[in-house]
Amino acid sequence: MDLGLQNRVAIVTGSARGIGAETARFLAREGMAVVITDLDGDGAAATAAQIVAAGGRAIGTACDVRREAPVRQMVAAAREAFGRVDVLVNNAGLVKDRTLLKMDEADWDLVLDVTLKGAFHCCRAALPLMHENGWGRVVNISSRALFGNPGQANYSAAKAGIVGFTRALAMEQGRKGVTVNAIAPGFIETDYIKSLPNFDTIVENVKAKNLVPFAGQPGDVAGAVAFLASEHARYITGTTLYVTGGRYG
Repeated sequence: MDLGLQNRVAIVTGSARGIGAETARFLAREGMAVVITDLDGDGAAATAAQIVAAGGRAIGTACDVRREAPVRQMVAAAREAFGRVDVLVNNAGLVKDRTLLKMDEADWDLVLDVTLKGAFHCCRAALPLMHENGWGRVVNISSRALFGNPGQANYSAAKAGIVGFTRALAMEQGRKGVTVNAIAPGFIETDYIKSLPNFDTIVENVKAKNLVPFAGQPGDVAGAVAFLASEHARYITGTTLYVTGGRYG
């Protein structure tokens, strides 16, 4: 199926590895030029180099999405390299898990700033470029954790905030030709997850709770991003797509 993404340009934050990197690779295979941006600049450059080696178009750049100036510089670099920005995937995020009474303010601020403030900065910088062409897609990566997880008050709050942010922004942007949607992944087998010492136990627990008897892969999320970025999703905005294997709570 032709997704209609040929020659469009995407920025994917937090894309040096994991879901972000797989999303960037997926979009590049669909013919998009991709900006790989991450706090880990070397990792971003390496992922971009892999895409280029496979015949795609990509650049890698370091960016701290918590701060406005670096984000604006990153978006300017995207425009300089490829002439436009059509799709923004706000994927940057992290966990700092502790129960609330053990969680300090720094843990709270870091998770909220990267996930929620990062999306705020990136949208403010990228949306004017989408308006120039009367077409754009914003895809915000939330999480099944928006329903709450013990030890993740900061992460759950940030990911729930992404859903509210998505709905509000969709109301503002629809008349300008820009759709805004969120994806809430469930358990996804990233390299980081696979490195955990209790990985096998975690997977068995996930399989028992999912409606489908397997865990998700980064490509499952990447495919959902590509669909929401495509022409086939032109009548979808302000919604959250759950990529969870049927698990919600």
